[in-house]
Amino acid sequence: MIRSRFGTFRGLVRLALSYPQLMLGRSASRAPGPAQVRRLVFVCQGNICRSAFADVAGRRAGLNTASFGLSTTTGRAAHEPAIIAARALGHDLSDHKAIDMQDYAPQDGDLLLAMEVRQLHRLAADARLAGLPRVLLGRWTRPIVPHLHDPYGLDDRYMATCLRRIERAIDGLVSAFPGARLS
Repeated sequence: MIRSRFGTFRGLVRLALSYPQLMLGRSASRAPGPAQVRRLVFVCQGNICRSAFADVAGRRAGLNTASFGLSTTTGRAAHEPAIIAARALGHDLSDHKAIDMQDYAPQDGDLLLAMEVRQLHRLAADARLAGLPRVLLGRWTRPIVPHLHDPYGLDDRYMATCLRRIERAIDGLVSAFPGARLS
């Protein structure tokens, strides 16, 4: 059950720790004014599973989106198990190319949506990105799942669980940020 729902025991522990971090204001979030958000930018470690999927699912939902990884190689393809799991949900990741944080070009109206609290801290510590609003994507899942553990190299069932959680969060973003809708 742990492997299919949380990825690993570490994923379960990080999820448990993320709730108090979020509630006590220790997540390094910087909330945006919803009317100011024009583009949703999904962030994870490698930009080959979670943020890549969120980007594709967000665009399919009619949102202006982008994505990048905190530590990746620009141009890297999506992870094959993520491509397979995304396809099962009706999304195509086969053309995705990763973008490293250093190659991401911020725009006015960007909202950074990270998968983990520690990623928010990395964004806050980067001088180029510290001024941008940033929050956890998992705030829009139902129920709230503030830590979306990295499925890279883990159980295929967890990959599917993780991507379904992200897909549900996208549904919430559509109504939360009307200014990010494509015209």
